Amino acid sequence: MKIRRLAGFLVGSVFAAALHAADLNVFAAASLSDALQEVAKGYEKASNDKVRINFAASSVLAQQIKHGAPADVFFSADEAKVDDLAKLELIDAGARRGVLSNTLVIVTNVRSGPALSSPTDLAKASIEHVALAEPQTVPAGIYAKEYLQKIQLWKKIAGKVVPTENVRACLAAVEAGNADAGFVYKTDAIISRKVKIAYEVSVADGPKISYPAALVKGSNNEAAAKRFLAYLDSAEARAVFAKFGFLPAP
Repeated sequence: MKIRRLAGFLVGSVFAAALHAADLNVFAAASLSDALQEVAKGYEKASNDKVRINFAASSVLAQQIKHGAPADVFFSADEAKVDDLAKLELIDAGARRGVLSNTLVIVTNVRSGPALSSPTDLAKASIEHVALAEPQTVPAGIYAKEYLQKIQLWKKIAGKVVPTENVRACLAAVEAGNADAGFVYKTDAIISRKVKIAYEVSVADGPKISYPAALVKGSNNEAAAKRFLAYLDSAEARAVFAKFGFLPAP
């Protein structure tokens, strides 16, 4: 309780110190799309800053930042992408924080999808295509592959895997019936009426999923970026994230 009160006090303090509104560029993981847009609206009302959000796979966003894209804040779906930028001294280590977590689920089409009782059913001959966000570069795909390797299922289904640009593209593939099943975050699954959750990976069995947010060095809106990062820890923002199914940072 004391920590929450302190966070609220800090948020209020930085907002009071803001003399001029800023145009803030936030680069955020695709899985954050719905929740972060709502959070951004609350932040804009509280700060008078304007938030512009670039949603894509965290790997794509990291590459854009490496090539000089004008990002003020990077909100990634895994720690590795922020670590890579930190090694290049493109991230302010003092303004980096873990914000959220998530869980993996297997989804199928709500009308035509196969019945699955466990992940091992994905190895059945009746399952021909399993969608994953690109498992070499995109966090959701990396997490899914890590889990499948842990339960010794990856080699059995690797030939069925259909890689997609990001986790929302994976969801779309299952919604359209272009894949029999797919691995997405639970937060993606619950916003869609076209898929159903066939299996939920428990927090204990699944990979450690972490969404860090950080200030990008060289930002032209450093003060506003720090205000936004502080707001992500506010009670208002956390209520929105919880509504969309996100978990607190591990």
